[in-house]
Amino acid sequence: MTRNSDETKNTDRSGAESLVETFVDAGVDVCFANPGTSEMHFVAALDNNPQMRCVLGLFEGVVTGAADGFGRMRGKPAATLTHLGPGLGNGLANLHNAKKARTPVVNVIGDHATFHRQYDAPLSSDVAGIAGPISGWLKVSESADDVAQDGAEAVKAAMAPPGQVASLILPADTAWNRTEAVAKPLPVPAPKAVDSDGIEMAAKALHSGKRTVLLMNGLLTESRLALANRIAQKTGARVISDTFISRMRRGAGVAEIQRLPYFGEQAAEVLQGVEHLILVSSQPPITFFAYPDKPNWLTPENCQIHTLVERDGDIDGALDALCQAVGAADLQPILVEYQRPEAPKGALTPMSVGQSLAHYFPDNAIVVDEGGTCGAGSAIATATAPAHDWLMLTGGSIGYGLPAATGAAVACPERRGINLQADGSAMYTVQALWTQVRESLDITTIILANRKYAILQIEFARVGAHNPGPKAMSMLDLTRPDLDWVSLAKGMGMSAWQASSAEEFNSALAASLGTPGPSLIEALV
Repeated sequence: MTRNSDETKNTDRSGAESLVETFVDAGVDVCFANPGTSEMHFVAALDNNPQMRCVLGLFEGVVTGAADGFGRMRGKPAATLTHLGPGLGNGLANLHNAKKARTPVVNVIGDHATFHRQYDAPLSSDVAGIAGPISGWLKVSESADDVAQDGAEAVKAAMAPPGQVASLILPADTAWNRTEAVAKPLPVPAPKAVDSDGIEMAAKALHSGKRTVLLMNGLLTESRLALANRIAQKTGARVISDTFISRMRRGAGVAEIQRLPYFGEQAAEVLQGVEHLILVSSQPPITFFAYPDKPNWLTPENCQIHTLVERDGDIDGALDALCQAVGAADLQPILVEYQRPEAPKGALTPMSVGQSLAHYFPDNAIVVDEGGTCGAGSAIATATAPAHDWLMLTGGSIGYGLPAATGAAVACPERRGINLQADGSAMYTVQALWTQVRESLDITTIILANRKYAILQIEFARVGAHNPGPKAMSMLDLTRPDLDWVSLAKGMGMSAWQASSAEEFNSALAASLGTPGPSLIEALV
């Protein structure tokens, strides 16, 4: 018996072919893949469907990170394809980041044939157990007749507000067996309706005359920032974003928002004296890590916490309703004015890198920020650049930047990608450079090469460890030998330059932004 039959579809195909067909019908038309033997029938199904774009990653962390970047920019999921438990395990770090970003991803994981499970083959593992912690939805397709419907449910689950990782485990025989089952796309769940009690409580706090902060997370779109700005103008409240945001619109013509600092002491200072904290798709702020003898809960004592809208709620509707409730709807938002600084001269530092980037900044760029301790200069300098989207490392698992920039460029090929990339974390997923060349993606990668894990050198002292000796310090630097990023990039077919002065960086950046395709600049800062 077929389920959700559609007579226009081919009814003599493999389970894998039915799955790809279901994905394409549901708008999932890109698959980032690193397949193995158990996935060969799915690979064949990808080949047989001209509407599905296939992008190869040479490491599963590239595959999953690219799906994260794609989903953040496209607003709908790409599929990933990984090989059994070990292949999935290689991709877990960036699936963790996608989970924290609330990115829609459909995660297809091959497994041994159902009748082969009993033999404990060398690659046998608890695939569901590995996938569970990073999945908001998880299912095993036990029969070819189930695959199409399971695929439709996976896409629906991935799109459930605000987005999540949906993992579908596909045994090899489920993929190769024949089926007549088909499935139509399922309706995407709507966000939860605006909570009138939450609106009333937030409006009361804003009208109280006490120091109030709107703390925002989620996708910080231009319209959401404008609504929050109107509310702040009317009430005197401050608008602050969480430290790490999955995607933020910023630059000229966009309402500005303050970002909560990373270090707990600085964040506590920003929040000092706040009496009402209104959460907009966020949670009460805490430190990134626990430290000896330091507070990890950052909300001031006696501060009242109010939830305007949960992560799965109607953020736009809630902000609009609050704007109406406080009488701010007729106000014009205060927008950032465009400023382009002069190109810098002299020493190359994180600040001069940012100044150069702001000088040459293209229209409507996509910036993927994994710059670490050296990235702040670029964030500061480009605040008045032409309007752009800024993607951040949401889950703290490094190796996100190169793959996410890859996926974002696949999602938005008409826009220039700029990847601010720390040198240490770049080595986790350096294979993404090869994929960028293969796919001819317009990405400028800026390697901020300080040749050390600078954040760990800072954290070594903050956690109260002893003064580091030579052995400890050797674990925190990237010398002996120095990484040669120009050679690494050129070895994967990419144009690359090294810059040790502001003038050299200016020249390389202008050449990169003016040339189609990917290229890399190693900035010795």
